[in-house]
Amino acid sequence: MPLRYPRPLRPGDRVGVTSPSSGVADGLWERLDVAVRDVRDRGYEVVVGRCMDGSGHVSASAAERADELMSMLTDPAIRAVVPPWGGETAIDLIPRLDWTRLREAEPTWLVGFSDISTLITPLTLLTGTATVHGNNLMDTPYHVPEGLLSWFDIVAAPAGHRFTQVPPGRHRTTGFDDFAAFPAVREYTLDAAGAWTRLDADGAVEAEGRLIGGCIETLCHLAGTRYLDTAAFARDEAPDGLLVYVEATEDDAFTICRSLHGMRLAGFFDHANAVLVGRTEAPDAATLSQHEAVLDALGPLGVPIIADVECGHIPPHMPIVNGAFGRIVHTPPRSELTQTLR
Repeated sequence: MPLRYPRPLRPGDRVGVTSPSSGVADGLWERLDVAVRDVRDRGYEVVVGRCMDGSGHVSASAAERADELMSMLTDPAIRAVVPPWGGETAIDLIPRLDWTRLREAEPTWLVGFSDISTLITPLTLLTGTATVHGNNLMDTPYHVPEGLLSWFDIVAAPAGHRFTQVPPGRHRTTGFDDFAAFPAVREYTLDAAGAWTRLDADGAVEAEGRLIGGCIETLCHLAGTRYLDTAAFARDEAPDGLLVYVEATEDDAFTICRSLHGMRLAGFFDHANAVLVGRTEAPDAATLSQHEAVLDALGPLGVPIIADVECGHIPPHMPIVNGAFGRIVHTPPRSELTQTLR
């Protein structure tokens, strides 16, 4: 199954907005309007779907959400689908999506992170379609720090394009902005310094492989199923190995440790040449930190483990393309991730 990159977006193309998991609650629609205007200001047409209700934990029934997502991903007029954000239970869409039809359709960019990992990672593994683990739509109005890119930059890039991102050296520690009170906020509050951290050993790291990964709390429930078969993906698309990235949003260190152990036992990391771990504010335990939890579970892999990467819930965000060929460099003077859309 050859890897497929959706056609690059061009001015006049259509972007679909739907909520496969959580919708937009009252008081947050103004922020959504700001984000939609930003997409339109780039020259794209925006179509907002029906599954957007934020009064409950999901935007509509599972059948309605699956139907709308399928419709957008298989509509040749829609070139990208960008949900407002994640949520909790997108897993209920998994058995309702027509994976054969998605594999046969012209590929469309699907962008997001958090619970959207539940969808984008299987989409790449099962259909060979590249997807973007990056800014959700509600994050789109933020100015992107130097060294990083926006999902806009990636979905407009041609096949074969190579780009490098480097950590800006600062991140946020104060939680999320109040979009209800400040719907037009555009500047991240990056109030702490920080760099990437090698957990397994000292020394420089250089590693290559196809990129795949996502949110630990959501992907762990797919581990061992056909929807998260990284072994088959590696066999077909990455015989030289993978660069696997994971990130934790809120589970405590004990839960993350158990989840990563389970994912490792299910084979999710079997073909990893290195593991990237997103920076997190998830709580430590009294006798186990988040870093220690990762090392406890993934240390037996015997591959480099780089933590505090900007691929998680802590702003700013470093978009990663599932399926792209990646090269990670981590040395005392420089850290960088280069991705090639090939």
